[in-house]
Amino acid sequence: MGDAMPDYRRLFRPGGTWFFTVNLLKRTNNDLLVREIDLLRESVRKVKKQYPFEIVAWSVMPEHMHCIWKLPDGDTDFPLRWRLIKSHFSRNLPNTEYRSPARRKDGARGIWQRHYWEHLIRDETDLQRHIDYVHVNPLKHCWVRQVRDWPYSTFHLFVQRGFYPPDWCGMLEDGDFGE
Repeated sequence: MGDAMPDYRRLFRPGGTWFFTVNLLKRTNNDLLVREIDLLRESVRKVKKQYPFEIVAWSVMPEHMHCIWKLPDGDTDFPLRWRLIKSHFSRNLPNTEYRSPARRKDGARGIWQRHYWEHLIRDETDLQRHIDYVHVNPLKHCWVRQVRDWPYSTFHLFVQRGFYPPDWCGMLEDGDFGE
């Protein structure tokens, strides 16, 4: 029994709403996602055009991102969308990153972690909790002193639509620390 494989199964709900965390492979001293934000946006637009989904919330940090998507009725294929977004982004960058022997053997780039975290949103309370998490994340990681100061976030749209006040979550004070 000792070497049993984990029993990992993805839950698929047609038309579901999903929270995702997607990380770069190299998380330390890496600002690739914000440095190449236009390419990331282009990659998302391209995939969205071919395989539609609604962006509920999104926040892009230098080396990871959190987002919430709503898939069309009857559709469960978020893995295809992520694979296409990640591959479009990677293919349009110079091939200069370190690649492990296993990645070289597979012909894989060394940009993204292979897996990502997904969570099926269960109800309105779960949705609101995850929207708040997406938007507070730049503050939590000390990238800014106020949530509104982070430019790569749907927080600004939520303020425009009256869902949050501009000063939501207050201000990070000296001596406060993220995770």
